[in-house]
Amino acid sequence: MKERAAELRAEGRKGAKQADGLQAVLDRIAEMAPEDRALAERVHVAVTANAPELSPKTWYGMPAYANADGKVVIFFQDSGTFNYRYSTLGFQDAANLDDGDLWPVSYALQKWSPVVEKKIVELVKAAIA
Repeated sequence: MKERAAELRAEGRKGAKQADGLQAVLDRIAEMAPEDRALAERVHVAVTANAPELSPKTWYGMPAYANADGKVVIFFQDSGTFNYRYSTLGFQDAANLDDGDLWPVSYALQKWSPVVEKKIVELVKAAIA
């Protein structure tokens, strides 16, 4: 991932901004407690693999992923930030998760499993659809 950041910096100003965002996300993930870091790394891979059009950046100090307009679509909040018993995967209003008059935009995340991964991939794909 660090190599990709260096590649983006080499592409010029827009690439440098994207690279700086990616590096900020990677740095923030590296600062997390081991349990949170493992979850954040898996979320990062799931988002970047399934929504390459989203750009990594930090948002209020949290790893986040923004659309082409710079609006945050998805964010990850580690449990240590507010001393919660779970990490949070959240979606902002730019995410296309609308489902009638009521739908969830935040999910508690404690452990990674194939079932969790499948649900996150579905949510990420829906958010950018």
